[in-house]
Amino acid sequence: MRDITAIQAAVVRCRRCPELREYAAQVARDKKRAHRDCSYWGKPVPSFGDAQARVVLVGLAPGAHGSNRTGRPFTGDASGDFLFPALYRAGFASAPLARDRFDGLELRDCFITAAARCAPPQNKPTPKELRNCFSFLVEEVEALERLRVAVGLGAIGFNAIVRALARQGFTFGVKPVFAHGAEFDATRDGRAVTLLGTYHPSRQNTNTGKLTVPMFDAIFTRAKEILARDGGAGR
Repeated sequence: MRDITAIQAAVVRCRRCPELREYAAQVARDKKRAHRDCSYWGKPVPSFGDAQARVVLVGLAPGAHGSNRTGRPFTGDASGDFLFPALYRAGFASAPLARDRFDGLELRDCFITAAARCAPPQNKPTPKELRNCFSFLVEEVEALERLRVAVGLGAIGFNAIVRALARQGFTFGVKPVFAHGAEFDATRDGRAVTLLGTYHPSRQNTNTGKLTVPMFDAIFTRAKEILARDGGAGR
């Protein structure tokens, strides 16, 4: 079993999708006018957080001018501007703002990953690209030995973590179906992981009111309740 550090090193080296590697690099070369003075990451984006975390968040894919620029999940874009304040309010993040991977922000008892690790065109990875990335998520589930709560950010992230848990031998009492606020328990050899679903904190959801601050906060409040039930919300 590879540890979290080794998995992330493998993510950055990955060339399973040459077309995505080229797209990420092209975006990094062309840049967005607002970020023309930035040095873009332009490679597969490694996951971020506490290697001993009991909570994992699974998103969709890096944003072309967000994570693909900063090199850290949900950092430098509107989705992160909605996510990190919620994590901070819940006590899972050391600060409410994420600007770049050198800003000193730390996650506490929380780990952020994604279904796809390279920025895809139109933010829509293909089924093949998702399959190519899947083994990394399976390895992360195995490496996060204290995992207790998994939060699927959007349907693709939700379905990816369902499959990853199943690949690691977890079974669900009923078939998980994505919905905001959905909750399902998975078990394996006496160990339980609770799966929570939430709308993705994308601009199209937050600007339209499909996902509000109270709705999002409720997800992390529920995660803390589950951790507290098992012996304390903190470590």
